[in-house]
Amino acid sequence: MEFIVDASIIFSFFKSQSFTRNFIKHAYVSGVRLYAPDFLLDELFSLKKKVCIYSGIEEEEFLTSCILLYSLIDVVPKSEYNKFMPRALKVLPGHPKDAAYFALSLKQGVPIWSNEKRFKQQSKIVVFSTHELKKLF
Repeated sequence: MEFIVDASIIFSFFKSQSFTRNFIKHAYVSGVRLYAPDFLLDELFSLKKKVCIYSGIEEEEFLTSCILLYSLIDVVPKSEYNKFMPRALKVLPGHPKDAAYFALSLKQGVPIWSNEKRFKQQSKIVVFSTHELKKLF
């Protein structure tokens, strides 16, 4: 099984006892592949202080978690999914930044894992919430 993961899922990874963190680690061991668009790394580091406060961690733990996260998720450069952006923008109009997740989903042919309610307001791409994944696994 494979999924595209969005920023909200990645941010939840930084809470050490979260379902998300444990699921991502278990998924990796079980052969589940996770993908994320490359801009997510820049966003993650630009929000480092916010993530640390939200997760209750220090900067050193943030960096250690990033190293672990990068080993568990395949980061895909924009050049690989960029040609799917026009279709993605039609699937989720009005949200150009989020279109990258949909473009990557179209490229890979796999669903998205996200807790963003607006992602489910379309019918072209399957979107799983964390709650739904808990039921599946």
